[in-house]
Amino acid sequence: MSIYSLISSASILVQIVMALLLLASVVSWVFIIRRAQILSRAKSEATIFEEQFWSGVDLNTLYKEGNARTVDGVEIYGLEGIFRAGFKEFSRLSLQVGADAEAIMTGAQRAMRVAATKEEEMLETNLPFLATVASASPYVGLFGTVWGIMNSFRGLANVHQATLSVVAPGIAEALIATAMGLFAAIPAVIAYNHFAAKVESLVTGYDTFAEEFASILHRQAYLNARKTETDQRG
Repeated sequence: MSIYSLISSASILVQIVMALLLLASVVSWVFIIRRAQILSRAKSEATIFEEQFWSGVDLNTLYKEGNARTVDGVEIYGLEGIFRAGFKEFSRLSLQVGADAEAIMTGAQRAMRVAATKEEEMLETNLPFLATVASASPYVGLFGTVWGIMNSFRGLANVHQATLSVVAPGIAEALIATAMGLFAAIPAVIAYNHFAAKVESLVTGYDTFAEEFASILHRQAYLNARKTETDQRG
C-alpha cells in the first residue's frame, strides 16, 4: 500500500493529527527561513556599524547620518539603534541647565537598556513557537499512533482469524503519525538551539557595546561638567 492510501484510509482523528503536524512543519520552516535571514542581517549590520563606530568618526556625524536615513524611511535596528537611543538621550539631557553628569549618564544608560531589551525581543520572535513544535510534535504524533493502533485492535474483534495482513495496514497508518511528528520536531529543535545561540551571542555583543559606549559618554559628561564650571567661574 502507498503512503497516500494509508493516510486516506486512516481514521478522522488520525488524519486531523497528521494535518496539524503538517501545518506545524510548514509554519516552522517559514519561521526558520525568516529567522535565519533576520539574524544573519543583524549580525552583518552589527559588524559593519561597530567597525564604523570604532574608526574614529565623530559621534555627532554618525548620529546625523542615521537621521538622514530615517528621513528616507529606513528603519534602524540593532547595534546602531542602541547607539542612537543612548546618544539621543545623552544629548537631550546635556542641554538641560543644571543637569549633573550622573543624571545624564543614568538617563543615557537607561535608554540603551530599553533599546537593547526591545532588540532582544525582536530577535527572539518566533523562537517560542519553534520550541513548542520541537517539544510537542512527537507527543502529538504518538497520540495519533496510539489512537490508530487502538482502532486496529478494536477491528480485530470482528475478524474470526487475526493475521498480520489484517493488522498491518492499521498499524502502518498509525505509525505515519509518529513519523510526521518527528519530521516536524527535528528541524524545529535544531533551528531553535541554533537561533538561541545566535541571539545570545548578538545580545552579549549589544551589552558589551553599550558598556563601552557608556564609558565614552561618561568621560564626555564629566568633561562637559568641568567646562561648564570653568565658564561659570570665569
